[in-house]
Amino acid sequence: MEPERQDETASPEPAIEASEKREEFPFWGYRDLLALAALVLPCLAAAGLLVGAAFAVLRVPPAPRAMLLLAAQFLAYGLWFGCIWMLFHVKYRRPFWESMAWKGRRDNIAAAALAGPPLALLIGFAGAALGKDKTDIPMMELLKDPVSIALVGAFAVTLGPVCEELAFRGIMLPLVTRSFGPVAGVTLSALPFALLHGPQYGWSLARVLLIAVAGAAFGAVRLRMGSTQAAAAMHATYNLTFVAAFLLQRNLGRV
Repeated sequence: MEPERQDETASPEPAIEASEKREEFPFWGYRDLLALAALVLPCLAAAGLLVGAAFAVLRVPPAPRAMLLLAAQFLAYGLWFGCIWMLFHVKYRRPFWESMAWKGRRDNIAAAALAGPPLALLIGFAGAALGKDKTDIPMMELLKDPVSIALVGAFAVTLGPVCEELAFRGIMLPLVTRSFGPVAGVTLSALPFALLHGPQYGWSLARVLLIAVAGAAFGAVRLRMGSTQAAAAMHATYNLTFVAAFLLQRNLGRV
């Protein structure tokens, strides 16, 4: 009798094992997320101390408060994202930008950027429909001179959207989406995003809720296009619309 021949068309066992061992995305977990959240305040404190010390040592002339706050915030972001870079490279041996889904087709990114202004107008009209909010806006205290306005405006349409989208739609959203689905992922990542902006708007409930709606829109774009870069582009043009509206209103008020 001839020995039985093995099926040559069968998939090789190593390929099956490799498929079974394929690591799911995101590769980080909730312990990592909690550890990163716990590092936010230390990074802010360290950045504040370093910026204050640098201005003192360099004997920088009195600067606008906005300059000090933005310098500290920028440094805090750098320290915090440095921790994420270390986590990805040391613990998981994964690249930072690719893991953050910082990619996307040019047409998708352009479409996301074009969606920012209509979203800003929608949020603006919704805020007007809710009635005038008498809550003081602390952020307006930073916008009393041209230098501060230029600094805040530049940060709002560049580094701000990039850092916030990497944090909320790059780190948090994929993890929550994997656990609870896309609706929960978009919603639960939008809530802390809105709370982050609470102090800037005097903890006005209406304003915080509207920011949460905007955050949900950024999250939906992130999931739909698979690109954190697209969400950041939409966020940037959304902020740019409000900056332009503020400047227009300010100039008209002088007429």
